[in-house]
Amino acid sequence: MTKAHYETKISRNFSIAMVWINGGSNMDIEEKKGINQILCSLLTRGCKGFENLAFSEYVDSHGAELNLETLEDGMIISLKSLDEHFNKLLPLINLIINEPSLSYNQFQNVKKSTINTLKKDRENPFNITFEKWRKIVYLKHSYAYNSSGYEEDILKITHNDILSEYENFKNRNKYLISNNLKIKNKSFDLLNQNIDQNKITHKLESKNFKNNLNLLNRFISTYQKSNQIILMLGNQTCPISSHEYLPLKILESHLSYGMSSVLFKLFRERNGLTYEVGVYNPCRKENSPFLVYFSVSNKNALLAFEILSELWRKLLSSSIIEKDIYLAKIKLKSSFLISNQTLNEILHRKIQYMGYSLDQNYDFINKINHVNSADILKVTKKYFKKPFLSISGDEKICNEINKLWIKNF
Repeated sequence: MTKAHYETKISRNFSIAMVWINGGSNMDIEEKKGINQILCSLLTRGCKGFENLAFSEYVDSHGAELNLETLEDGMIISLKSLDEHFNKLLPLINLIINEPSLSYNQFQNVKKSTINTLKKDRENPFNITFEKWRKIVYLKHSYAYNSSGYEEDILKITHNDILSEYENFKNRNKYLISNNLKIKNKSFDLLNQNIDQNKITHKLESKNFKNNLNLLNRFISTYQKSNQIILMLGNQTCPISSHEYLPLKILESHLSYGMSSVLFKLFRERNGLTYEVGVYNPCRKENSPFLVYFSVSNKNALLAFEILSELWRKLLSSSIIEKDIYLAKIKLKSSFLISNQTLNEILHRKIQYMGYSLDQNYDFINKINHVNSADILKVTKKYFKKPFLSISGDEKICNEINKLWIKNF
């Protein structure tokens, strides 16, 4: 395991330890999507020396927080406690990674809970629209699928599948970071650092994945009786390690950060059209999604789409003016600085960078200064010339938008 220690001049009476495990839902087996989400949930449901309830009571009795999360590219384990209890609790990370119980009964409980969560998620039309969008954008790539899986896949997962996946899990690279001196000065081996990658039975797919750029294959709709239309327009772009990442983040800031943003002024301030509008552009180890989304009433849907179409054409044909670039950079820098205000966010970002094989101290703020409007126009033309559109809502209005889509794109 690779270890790192984050030093700070601020005196704190609590400690945080985080572990990043390479491989999250991108390691899910075909037709068993969600298996790593179930495995991750099972890790804290008992381990050597602790049954499920005893484990929870031990953590809670020390006023600590222990959280696990499955992402597209990896899993994160986070432990937070007062310094006086940290030494007692730190070995739990070792136990849940290397000696979890993975009991059959708890597996059944987690499986049932996961299915209930998925059913609840389907009640949100935004989730449905995004699910359809990423399916046509990423096709068979792992990013096309929900990290939590799908009900039909979860039902197929057996306890033996989980035990087999855990064997794979043990051989994934892991990274540890903390602000506690014990991590820095004391040997704490969760796993041998020299991992045989040949033992990993299902590896990540290539970065060079393609999507279908045919106009008809770049549109998908979901019909439902509703008084609102939800629309998502965008494409896959680049990984966080790319030099194109920052121009896209500046574009995101220009479009969606605050009440000075283009989307707010166009759709809310000037026209009062949308209930919700924004940009989704998370960091990914491979090609990140970049999409504009909004929800709008049925009567305003066609006008809203026309305005978005015009904005899209403008982004592809002309550079953003200098004063708007300056403002976008200021807002983006502010967002980075705000994310440096809490220790939890700092460590979370650093451990994720370590997992992505990036410099954990990479100075994004300084690099922002070197991006200009030409750089932004270049990446815009590269990634947004043939965008993908997913809409949901009234069938008649969806069909009208489809006609405008064929006309405008």
